[in-house]
Amino acid sequence: MIWNDIVWNVDPVLFKVASVRVAWYGLLLTTGFLIAYLVFQKIARNEKVDTALIDRFSMFTILWTLAGLRLGHCLFYDWAYFKNHILEIFIPFQETANGWEFIGFSGLASHGGTIAIILFVLYFSIKNRMSLIWLLDRLSIAIPVAAAFVRCGNLMNSEIIGTTTTMPWGFVFTQLGDTEARHPTQIYEALVYISLFAYQMWYYFKKTKGHIPGGRSVGTLLTVIFTARFFIEFIKENQVAFEDNLSLNMGQYLSIPFVLLGIAFLYYSFSRKTYPVAIKTADKGNKKIK
Repeated sequence: MIWNDIVWNVDPVLFKVASVRVAWYGLLLTTGFLIAYLVFQKIARNEKVDTALIDRFSMFTILWTLAGLRLGHCLFYDWAYFKNHILEIFIPFQETANGWEFIGFSGLASHGGTIAIILFVLYFSIKNRMSLIWLLDRLSIAIPVAAAFVRCGNLMNSEIIGTTTTMPWGFVFTQLGDTEARHPTQIYEALVYISLFAYQMWYYFKKTKGHIPGGRSVGTLLTVIFTARFFIEFIKENQVAFEDNLSLNMGQYLSIPFVLLGIAFLYYSFSRKTYPVAIKTADKGNKKIK
């Protein structure tokens, strides 16, 4: 089948109510988090883990993820600006000649969100005597669907665009004033993530019936997502100017440690073949979930 370039002229704002704007990105981000939460709840019920504990874990994981996404962008991509505007890291306002103006949060970085999730899961597992590997593995089943929805939100915003292409599925992002077709890298990543989500769900619910080796799901998640991210970055436009002087861009440099961490988890999973349960005890390490 032969088709022409796809002209992409979607308004990032879905609708307005008075002065309140509802954006596609916010809607898709919320939807992705909601689906991930429901999947994680289903896993918890499948293994008879206290749903109140999982609710608390899920709520704070989302908050930490959002904080990490924001801090990741400010620290990794735009520290030259934010080091002199610290308040703007935490509040959606910008100081102008006419006072403070609401601008929303203009940057989020997935690597920062990943770091925040790992740190929070480590803290939560210690505080609540839960298995770190169990939490990471089960969370890794749900996360890819949220990541896919985020990339769809990027598409609706006409952001994180690819380099120019002659491929017939190239997108012309007219919201950006483009006249040439570009790789829809948001779609490429979203397809990787949704495919990974389908695989993780199949592996957990069908292949292993919930009895997965420790480290298998988190190792697969980190290796697949950040390997894909590393290679897709080659056909992305750099997001900030300083990347033009780098051999690899910032997203690629940040992806390498996560790929190595994923491989380490997979090595652990295949070599040790442990099957951790959610709740730990003081004397026996793990106990059967009641």
